[in-house]
Amino acid sequence: MKQMEQQPVQQLDSTLEQILELARWAPSGDNTQPWRFEILDARRLVVYGHDTRDHCVYDLDGHPSQISIGALLETMAIAASTFGLEMRSSRHAGTPDAHPTLSVEFVPAPGIEPDPLAAAILPRSVQRRALSRRPLTGAEKSALSLTLPPGYRVHWLEGSRRLAAARLMFRNAKLRLTMPEAHRVHTAIIEWDARYSEDRIPDQALGADAMTTKLMRWVMHDWKRVHFFNTWLAGTLAPRLQMDLIPALACAAHFVLVAERRPQRIDDYIAAGRAMQRFWLTATAQGLQLQPELTPLIFARYVREGRAFSAAPGMRERAAALSRQGAALVGDQDWDAAVFMGRIGAGAAAQSRSLRRPLRDLLVAGGGR
Repeated sequence: MKQMEQQPVQQLDSTLEQILELARWAPSGDNTQPWRFEILDARRLVVYGHDTRDHCVYDLDGHPSQISIGALLETMAIAASTFGLEMRSSRHAGTPDAHPTLSVEFVPAPGIEPDPLAAAILPRSVQRRALSRRPLTGAEKSALSLTLPPGYRVHWLEGSRRLAAARLMFRNAKLRLTMPEAHRVHTAIIEWDARYSEDRIPDQALGADAMTTKLMRWVMHDWKRVHFFNTWLAGTLAPRLQMDLIPALACAAHFVLVAERRPQRIDDYIAAGRAMQRFWLTATAQGLQLQPELTPLIFARYVREGRAFSAAPGMRERAAALSRQGAALVGDQDWDAAVFMGRIGAGAAAQSRSLRRPLRDLLVAGGGR
């Protein structure tokens, strides 16, 4: 995005500032935080979205970023309810999909109940390390299913299908770690020697042990090193075991959030993001941890639409095999209409996590861009 003029936080209405302080903790892929806020008055603002499709192979058509914007809107609505306000939003139809712009208004809503999920906004985080294998209880699964809005349902992968999902993630990791296009993304999103990061993923949150993390940092410095290690020294094995296979086995279940109809438009993905955020916050409220597993769905869409995503030989064939494996797990129709995937289970909260940019850095004035 072009440089934007910042607006001092102290000019904010106190209530609106508290809403936005919570809203900025909405999840986004690789902690990109694809939003900026222009304050119009005490109860109105404009959200300027952007995506990373031009340089991130994972942000296919900007849809993952659009899901994140949906999560932002849902977080706003939940936070506003604690102040007796209802959030109303509308997307500006004339803006390009790569830069969606939305008007947001908070109006008094007498009798509105504070959404109990507000308490889960701050503690919600990604846990990439091993979780308990204890199966989810009927009450936990019911709460997670019931929190979804109409038009969405959850497909559980438990028992033997949990093992099949782990194999899918292990093979998916090999695809990710042997693609030069993905390497460029990975080098940009990791903050090394860090427990927390405001705008990236700290290396201590990746899920690998200290020795593997140190080796990864050295190898990832140059694609030639990565290619050499992958070709001759099984360079992907340790990261795939520690960051993909072991966590995929050490959880209660994997899940796929499925839309009633395959999403087609930007509004479909924004709506999916709102559903995803309610699911994630409900998991957090129940003491459960969650890790997104979105890339198999992204690669499946590349394959389904016959679109190239890598110049490296054999990548499309690997992605096609992964897509068939995913479809075999949940069924062709559900795989095509899936909007989110992850693993879930009881366990301790992550000790290292992505933070967020300060609110003052997210405020713009004078028409946004």
